Formats: sequence, structure tokens, C-alpha cells
Amino acid sequence: MEEGRGPQPNLISLNNTDLYLEEPWQDLRRLDVYDLDDDQIGSVEDVYVDWEQRLARLLDVSTEDVLGIGKKHFLVPVQEVRREVDEERLTVQHPKEKVMESPEFDPDAGPKLDLQRAVYAYYGHSFPA
Repeated sequence: MEEGRGPQPNLISLNNTDLYLEEPWQDLRRLDVYDLDDDQIGSVEDVYVDWEQRLARLLDVSTEDVLGIGKKHFLVPVQEVRREVDEERLTVQHPKEKVMESPEFDPDAGPKLDLQRAVYAYYGHSFPA
């Protein structure tokens, strides 16, 4: 596999592991995602976790396409969202358009390194070491 083309070896899908979180409120899957203007973007389908450091890194946010026919997926770094513990939703610290214009993600292919780098750069972050 070419460098930068495969998934990051230590980044795993929370949906595809028996890894559990100590506190149920830490699980962000199935939460609705809103932007700063309180417009709904979509919902969290999955959380990609750094296996070695046991840290959530990227959220797979899905949204219905304009016609409501299919879903589009986008990766959002966890540092771009906030959650009030007493709320069952997340807020992305950007307008909806910013998320919708980010690199599209294919969950069947997984978060390949080149896409991860592009996502972190798009949101103005360095790629985590």
C-alpha cells in the first residue's frame, strides 16, 4: 500500500471495535450536529479513535443530500465541535457551508492518511503525531 493511501494504522472506527467508553455521555455517535447559526448539518455516524492514545480524533458526520436521496459523509476533527453535557447534540464551530464544502469521505474506504491530512489542513490544524 502506498504511503498516505491506506488508513492510519492506529486510527479505528468505534463502530467496528469492542472498545467502550467509561462514561456513556462521551459517546458522540448518533448525536445531531448543528452549526453556529443553529442550522442542522447532519448526525455523527462514527467516531475514529487513535487506538494507541485512546483519543477520539475524527467524527464521521453524515448529511442527506439536497434531494434527500442519499447521504454524504464528511470527517470533522473533534476539536472543531463542542457539546454541552446536558444536550444531546454537537455544535461545529463553523457555518454549515464550511462543513459541506470540506473533503467528502467514503466510510467504506475508511479515513485514509491523505484524506486525514486534507481534513486537518482544511480546518487549520496540524496532523496529529
